[in-house]
Amino acid sequence: MENSCPNCNHLIIENFCSNCGQKKYKRIDKKYVLDEIQYTLLHTNKGLFYSLKKLIKSPGTTAKEYIDGNRVNHYKPILLVFLLSGISAFISYKLLGFGEIINDFNAQKYGNSEFLGDLMSFTSNYTAILMLMMVPVFALTTKLLYRKWGHNYYEHIVMNCYILAAFTLISMIIVYPIMFFLKDSPDSFLTISQIPFLIVPFVLVWFFRGFYGEKPVKSIVLRSLSAFGIFALGYLGIIIVGSILLVIYAMIYDPELIKYMQPPNK
Repeated sequence: MENSCPNCNHLIIENFCSNCGQKKYKRIDKKYVLDEIQYTLLHTNKGLFYSLKKLIKSPGTTAKEYIDGNRVNHYKPILLVFLLSGISAFISYKLLGFGEIINDFNAQKYGNSEFLGDLMSFTSNYTAILMLMMVPVFALTTKLLYRKWGHNYYEHIVMNCYILAAFTLISMIIVYPIMFFLKDSPDSFLTISQIPFLIVPFVLVWFFRGFYGEKPVKSIVLRSLSAFGIFALGYLGIIIVGSILLVIYAMIYDPELIKYMQPPNK
C-alpha cells in the first residue's frame, strides 16, 4: 500500500507520484508536522524566509524568477502579500497603538463623532490591507504603462503583489520602529506615518529596474513615475468621493459633524 499512490493508485518509485504528483504516503506524526513547518516557513533555501531574503535583496528579480517559471523555492506571492499585510495590520494596531493615537487625534479634531473616528481609525490601521484590495487596479495601471514589454495582466497582478510585499516589508523594517519610539508624541508619530506613501515611487523604480534589467533606465523611471502619478490621482479620487459621501452622511445622520469639516477661522 505504501508504494501505491493514495490518489491514483499509480506505483510510486521515488518521493512523488510520476502520474499525478502526489507525495509518497507518510503517516502524520510529530516529525511530519515539524518538517512541514520547517520546509513551508523556515527553510533558508525555500519558503517564506527564502522569499523574504530575496525580496529585500531585489523584489524585481525575485518576481521575474517566479514569473519565468523558477517557482519551486518561492513562497506564493499572493499568499506572501496577504501574510505581510496581516502582520503589518497587527503591528500597527497592537504594537504601535495606531488606533488609540488616531482616536485621541480624532477626539480633538472631530469631537464626538463615533462614525468619523471609526473611519479614520480603520483606514489608518489597515492601510496595507486596503492597498492589497487595490492590487487588481494597480496591475491594470502597470499593464497599460508596460504593455509593449511582453507581460499579460495576470502577470502584472503577481508583479504588484511583489511590489506591495516589498513596500510593506520596508515599512515594517524602517518606518514602524521610528513610529514606535514616537508613540508619546502624536504629532510626530502621525507625520512619520505618512513616509511610506513618499517611498512608493522609489519602490516602483527599484522593482522595475530589477525586473526589466535590460531596458533603458530612463524609460523605466518615466514609466514608474507615471504609475505613481496615476496611483496618487486614483487615491485622491477615492478621497474626494469619500469626502462627498461623508458630507452626505453628515447632512442626513450627523449634522454636528459638519462644523468639524469647515476650515478654522483665521
